[in-house]
Amino acid sequence: MSAIWLALAGGIVFILGYKYYSKFIAEKIYRLDPNYTTPAHKYKDGVDYVPTNKFVLWGHHFTSVAGAAPIVGPAIAVYWGWLPAIIWVLLGTVFAAGVHDFGTLVLSVRNKGQSVGTLAHKLIGQRAKVLFLFIILLLVLMVNAVFAWVIANLFISFPASVLSVFIQIPLAIWIGYRVYNRKGGMLLPSLAALAVMYGTAIIASYFPVLQIDLVRYFGGEGAQGLFGLDATATAFFVWIIVLMVYVYIASTLPVWKLLQPRDYINSHQLVVGLSLLYLGLLFTNPDITAPVTNPNADTSWFPLLFITIACGAISGFHGLVSSGTSSKQLDKETDARFVGYLGAIGEGALALIAIIAVITFFPSTAEFTATYSGFTAANGAGLGVFIQGASGLAAGLGIPTSVAATIVSVIVVSFAATTLDSSVRLMRYIIAELGMEYNVKPLTKTHVATTTAVVSSAALTLIPQGPNGFGSGGYLLWPLFGTSNQLLAGISLLLISIWLKRQGRAYWPTLIPMAFLMFMTLYAMGIQVLTQWAPWTGQSDWLLFIFGSIILVFALWIMVVAISAIMNGDQNKIEKSA
Repeated sequence: MSAIWLALAGGIVFILGYKYYSKFIAEKIYRLDPNYTTPAHKYKDGVDYVPTNKFVLWGHHFTSVAGAAPIVGPAIAVYWGWLPAIIWVLLGTVFAAGVHDFGTLVLSVRNKGQSVGTLAHKLIGQRAKVLFLFIILLLVLMVNAVFAWVIANLFISFPASVLSVFIQIPLAIWIGYRVYNRKGGMLLPSLAALAVMYGTAIIASYFPVLQIDLVRYFGGEGAQGLFGLDATATAFFVWIIVLMVYVYIASTLPVWKLLQPRDYINSHQLVVGLSLLYLGLLFTNPDITAPVTNPNADTSWFPLLFITIACGAISGFHGLVSSGTSSKQLDKETDARFVGYLGAIGEGALALIAIIAVITFFPSTAEFTATYSGFTAANGAGLGVFIQGASGLAAGLGIPTSVAATIVSVIVVSFAATTLDSSVRLMRYIIAELGMEYNVKPLTKTHVATTTAVVSSAALTLIPQGPNGFGSGGYLLWPLFGTSNQLLAGISLLLISIWLKRQGRAYWPTLIPMAFLMFMTLYAMGIQVLTQWAPWTGQSDWLLFIFGSIILVFALWIMVVAISAIMNGDQNKIEKSA
């Protein structure tokens, strides 16, 4: 079967979802008001609250949510067969992710740009707020560890991508100052910056002297580097430190200086990358060699499929971005549909092509099965197989395979870095909120909160595992990241449902995906905590068991509090819509 048919069917579903379903949600459920004064205008400070053109904000929002996760999750989930993965991506994007991302953005805009954690206080009480903030804090901590791990490993595997990624930083700062001083628009400079990045990537692919290969610098594979580690582990350690220094600076700068212009460049990268892959698909017309379903899987797809593909179907982290940064930059409330729902559609399109790149990469079904021999093997192979498969699609346009691999890795790293520094910024907000909640004044200071976020993220990423000691923290956290991410999405949908109910509006579009998501994720987390990670299983993982148990207890606690709030809640706690 030609993979083009899958891409065509997916495109039709996404177009219909945005054209009709998102319009219904915007007009009948969320009831957007073009005259509503958004927090970006009401609290404009030039740092976090900045009215932003919807196309620029879409670029920030889209690239903040479209990190490595909508690639890694789908690339792993095809282990159960391509059909279950495709169905969950399409239906999840249209009926869950779009509604969730759009809804958390509107809810935050209607309440002073506050985060979903703070809104939990208004909707279901003080205790729920604190519980929710701790869940969010653990999630963003895991996001930081997972994405730092991904970026560091891609820098090691594709050293030709490093220079291109770092060149983007001064280019973005230049664009930010240019636009802020009203010397022109952002489109042409962003396209020029993209051309410089890809030109650098192409040149570096052919000239090893331009490749920042730390493994080679420390003597090559097997050589001893720092702290008694081998060269690869040393390179990983150095990259994590470099990344943490970068995100510290990036997350404390005003959003217009680096975050917005870099994200706008990355939005063009995403368009270019998706275009390359989908055009490559059209020209190569590859056949699907992966099985439709995998009857010999060593783990059941139910319910693990729904937490393995998190970003790309629905993700709680998107709600943090919507209510944490995007809501503070929304120029008009009616822009929320374009930014929130279309951002989810874009990520669904990325997840779709990730699936297609993997299921068409192998020459035969037997070779796919050999690589995806078990769920653990699929976890280890997913991202690498995607980059190879995506490079093959891009090569169909006449791009040399080595250059295509570099460009694909630049795109993936750029998205992951965007998510990483947005996540650190969000973590800083949450730490400051908790500092205010418990009257710990130092934590309310920007640099103290940011330092806490960066140091804890680095420590979690570098948790000693394996013979070399460093570098497994992010990888180990991936299963828990997916589960807690989906729990957060379910809780956010619950908050939106309560808000809609108190406004006297229909709330079934948020209640149905919430119920589905909460059931699947609580079921999956219960299985993982009690039968896979617990000490009594004989193969326990204390890190995952402790984190998972805390999040599971907090989530169940919030559910109980929320049900009580629905039954007896104060209807005046939340702002009425205009």
